[in-house]
Amino acid sequence: MNTDAMCEKVIQRNPNEPEFHQAVKEVFETLGPVLDKHPEFRAAKILERIAEPERLIMFRVPWQDDRGEVHINRGYRIEMNSAIGPYKGGLRFHPTVNLSILKFLAFEQVFKNSLTTLPMGGGKGGSDFDPKGKSDSEVMRFCQSFMCELFRHIGPDTDVPAGDIGVGGREIGFLFGMYKRLRNEFTGVLTGKGRNWGGSLIRPEATGYGQVYFAAEMLATRKKEFKGLKALVSGSGNVAQYAVEKVNALGGKVITMSDSNGFIMDEEGINAEKLAYVMDLKNVKRGRISEYVKKYTKAKYQAIDPSLDHNPLWAVKADVALPAATQNEVNGKDAQNLVKNGVFCVSEGSNMPTTPEGAKVFLENKVLYGPGKAANAGGVATSGLEMSQNSIRYSWTREEVDQKLHGIMKSIHKNCLEAAEKYGMPGNYVAGANIAGFLKVATSMLDQGLV
Repeated sequence: MNTDAMCEKVIQRNPNEPEFHQAVKEVFETLGPVLDKHPEFRAAKILERIAEPERLIMFRVPWQDDRGEVHINRGYRIEMNSAIGPYKGGLRFHPTVNLSILKFLAFEQVFKNSLTTLPMGGGKGGSDFDPKGKSDSEVMRFCQSFMCELFRHIGPDTDVPAGDIGVGGREIGFLFGMYKRLRNEFTGVLTGKGRNWGGSLIRPEATGYGQVYFAAEMLATRKKEFKGLKALVSGSGNVAQYAVEKVNALGGKVITMSDSNGFIMDEEGINAEKLAYVMDLKNVKRGRISEYVKKYTKAKYQAIDPSLDHNPLWAVKADVALPAATQNEVNGKDAQNLVKNGVFCVSEGSNMPTTPEGAKVFLENKVLYGPGKAANAGGVATSGLEMSQNSIRYSWTREEVDQKLHGIMKSIHKNCLEAAEKYGMPGNYVAGANIAGFLKVATSMLDQGLV
């Protein structure tokens, strides 16, 4: 059976899950040369098995708001693949959460975690609960109710969740507190913990830093560096904030940030002082990015226009693009606009932010294109480092963790380049990431038999 037929089989088996279909197709279509070289993978039906979660958990989450009204949400945990280590992947609290999105994220996580070189399987979970506009007490009650079921399925050697969209330090704290109470044990069962109770330095910064480190490695293949380059960043959350910080540190200039309402463009650059304002606005005040232009009046703000077939943020003239908001935020028209306006390097901080049409444009135009499973692996890599520190009851310094993170991103870049070269697709980071991530998991599955 060829990879197209395998994709069709997955689609028929999982109807009405477009995000999951997209993720599977994007991986499978690059694996033909690998299957030709390794017929044993076909015989053992590795592709069919890798697209099927080992375990899918769905549960009811009842909670009470501050007015005493009862609400019911759905909780999920997709335990996708544990061939190389315990399941590892974030929890997402957002109204859009459904099985298709979580299965796509869990599937991507398998390959991303494999690329980090650390012993972690892939998983993902979350809820359709929306923390926006909720009080701390309401978020705590929800998290406690959520953990009252999730605790049965996770553990430091079984499944180690982390944060994701809607799940930051506050939520991880409430989740961990309830887990500790229910299990009567203090273990490294969640990552992204507070610094005082088992968290790792650099963890909040890791995805954004890693995204920029990966971009720097790609730029180096063309004898370029960030110094003097203009960068576009989407999003204004954790990943985007630290991507801006690292670009600034490397001498580049970020001129855009965004949220779900629109984007700001600041031609003077979002320097350290302006970034500190954005971090306070988003992390503390939980405000909207539009408020930036009231403080910095030379900047411009453009609201989202749903009638447009493209995002004007990606039509701004620049050298580097760093998508750091959400999935499918860069479509084919956006990709064409980026290429037309001088962008020659794209490094993805969010998961699958580029549609298949957009990815095709980047590859056809020889853009340095780092897909999310490689470029944003810094977050889960540092989660893995947090797990290591928890296991040995020790904390590394900020410099030690950053050095290890930088080394991991260099290794991921090297592995992607070498895999693409070996299987006849030189310079194609999409194929390289898929192949390098797949080989480690596939050979481990073979070693462990039919389980």
